[in-house]
Order: sequence, then structure tokens, then C-alpha cells
Amino acid sequence: MFSSTGRLTDLICGNAAANAVWSPRATVQAMLDVEAALARASALHGVIPASAVDAIVAACNAGNIDADALMTGAAAGGNLAIPLVKQLTAVVKASDAEAAKYVHWGATSQDIIDTGVVLQLRAALDLLDADLRALSDALVAQAQAHKQTPMIGRTWLQQALPITLGLKFAQWLDAVTRHRARLEELKARALVLQFGGAAGTLASLRDKGSLVAQALADDLKLTLPALPWHTQRDRIAESASFLGMLTGTLGKIARDVSLMMQTELGEVAEPAAAGKGGSSTMPHKRNPVGCAAVLTAATRAPNLVATIFAGMVQEHERALGGWQAEWEALPDLARLTAGALSNILAIVPDMEVNADRLARNLNVTNGLVLGEAVMLALGDAIGRLEAHKLVEGASKASVANGTSLFDALAANETVTRHLSHDQLKQLLDPANYVGQAQAFVDAAIAHSKKQER
Repeated sequence: MFSSTGRLTDLICGNAAANAVWSPRATVQAMLDVEAALARASALHGVIPASAVDAIVAACNAGNIDADALMTGAAAGGNLAIPLVKQLTAVVKASDAEAAKYVHWGATSQDIIDTGVVLQLRAALDLLDADLRALSDALVAQAQAHKQTPMIGRTWLQQALPITLGLKFAQWLDAVTRHRARLEELKARALVLQFGGAAGTLASLRDKGSLVAQALADDLKLTLPALPWHTQRDRIAESASFLGMLTGTLGKIARDVSLMMQTELGEVAEPAAAGKGGSSTMPHKRNPVGCAAVLTAATRAPNLVATIFAGMVQEHERALGGWQAEWEALPDLARLTAGALSNILAIVPDMEVNADRLARNLNVTNGLVLGEAVMLALGDAIGRLEAHKLVEGASKASVANGTSLFDALAANETVTRHLSHDQLKQLLDPANYVGQAQAFVDAAIAHSKKQER
């Protein structure tokens, strides 16, 4: 009844598991799971006859639903729940006419749709949680392995000062660690039941409203909120915010990797795989296709987050357009985030590192990037301003003459009066001017491991 295929690009920027969570069939099944749980909870407290439960629960299978009729009905009714309940009632009636009277008892369409989305969101967040743990482990391993591997740091896309490759991994790790903490906090606030009836008062259940709501939440293993939240969309907005921020961090990683993977740099590369990264016309190409997919997601995500945030301004007790705007924006955002995460997870553990190119790129400026180190050492003897002027002059001479900064400095009597050649070589060794890089790697790893506890 439901097509298993979506857009032809669904596996470029998504993954099979996340796509399945938000598939049309899964969406319908999530709503039917709520209807089945509602029947059980209502019968538990005598709101509907216990004899009606089995027929209703048995009918709550997406295979019983006509997808085309559901789509047509949703267009007329304004949401999926109205035609879904109509079809569900007909299925129940075919086996038990009496039980059919009690389908959807006491609920409103938004209760079923929102709680179904929460069930899907829980499944999606569980997938992200598992992949974030795996990514953390991979980043810890890479940060440790390259803790002392020097490379050039870049600001404004220009060479700046030496860092270590391990520090770059550690920076990514630290952001992922924060996202893992956010995810745990988000689950506590967002994975809650929506059950309020027509105007959020559960008036149709008389004195049994609170009892049925608690039983329904327990059945679905969701938290029961203090009150229904039909037009209070901060939980959904927070979920979108988390997904958008995580996708942005993954985009940052992809940007760094793709820049370092450029032919002229060649410092790292995505893991090689058959058929991955080739060009249709240029046999020599090895494109960063995983990074491209992540950056695509990172480009699309902010507008989806903005859509959900814009929809928070809702009317009275039921929204006119704002809630409805979430229906496609949130699933698309969740799929993109999951796809971006799986792509980064496919890159990081086996990323190829070219230590020779890292070293070569450190020396592209013939030592100019270490001028600060020499300036500070000289500044102890002749003052910072005078040292800055001297090193700046030596740097210009180095560029003009095509020589190294060492040669230019070693030819200056003021420099050699205070610094020996051996001291100059030490100062101009990139490995000796990475500051607290290694300590920062240790700190990021310790912070990540603390998150595990």
C-alpha cells in the first residue's frame, strides 16, 4: 500500500535507517500506535468497554490503510488524522461493529499527529545518539593518534601559526561532546505525550481525563507533561534547534576536511572506496563526496529550522498554518541531520592522513609563520617593538631574496648577538611552537570521557 521509494537523492543526503523512521508508512504506523494505546488506556479506566480493545488494536496496522485515499482525504480535511480515523473505524467495523463506536475516543486530531511525531522523533534521536557515540570514539582515537602531528593553522584561509592535527580533531570532538549533552537534555523535555482533546481540557473524558492521559503516556513510554501543548511549540522548536546546530557542526568538519583535501594541500583524504568520489569525465579526480553531502545538509538545515521557529507564533488553542508547517520541515531536517552524521562517521575513523604533505605545507613560507616565536624571544632582550620591527624586516628580505627566514635572521648581527644559530633553529621548528595544543587535546578527550559517565 505504501511505496518504499522516496526521492532519488534520499541516500545522498540521508541514510536508510533515518529515512525509514520518517517514511509515509512509519508516519501512519506511529499514529496508529497512538490510537491502539489510547484504546487500551481508555478501557483500563472504564471509558470504553474492554471488549472493544482487541478489535481496535488489531486494526491499527498501516497495512490496513489505503495510502492514496489517505492523501486525498488529508487534502480535504486539512490533516492526516481525520481520514486516518475514518479508515481505521471502517476496518474495525468490518470485524466488530460495536468496537468501532469507540475508535479515537476523547482525542483530537492533533493529539494523534503530535504524539505520533514524538514517537518518530524518539526513534530518530536514538539513531543520532548511537552515531554520536561512535563519532566521539573515532574522534578520540584520531586526536590521540595525531596529538603531536604538527600542521599549519589557518586564519582567514591564510597560513597563521603551527597547530597539531590532533588539536583539529579535538576541536571537533569537543563540539560533539556538547551536542551529546544537549541531546540528553532534549530527550527529557521533548519526548512527552500530547493529549488534550478538542481544546486542551480533556472535557470529553469527564473525570477520567488525567487517569487516561497517564495510562496513555505509560503505554507509549512517554513522559506526561503538566498540561497539553497544542500551540506551545517550544519542544518541537528545541528539537529543530538541536538538529540544526548538530548539522552545522558536521558541516564545519566537512568544510575543514574538504579544504584540506584540495589537490594543492593534499593533507587528508576521505577513505577510498570502490566507485566513490570519481568524476564522469576526469579519471584522476577523487572528489570529497561525503563532505559534499554533509555540506548540502548544512546548507539546507538553517531554513528548515527557521520554518519551524516561524511556526511557533500560533493562534489561541489551535494553529492555523504554523503547526502544519512542521509536518514536512521537521522530518526533512531530521533526515538531513542523520545523513550528515552518518557521512561524517564514514569519513573520520579511516581518514587518510598525509604526514609528508602536512610537513611540506608547514614550510611553504620558508619559516615566516614562526616569526612570532623569534620576535618574542628577541623581545626579552631588545623589547617587543624593536624585535617586531627587526623580524618584520627579515621577513621582507626573505620574501624578496627567496631565502628562508632562518637565513635572513642569521645574517643579522643584532639577532645573532642575542640568539645562537641553534636557538634560531629551535625557534623556527614548528613542533616547538604549538603552545597548549597537546594539553587541549588531553582536555577534550577527558571531557568526552566524562560524558560517558
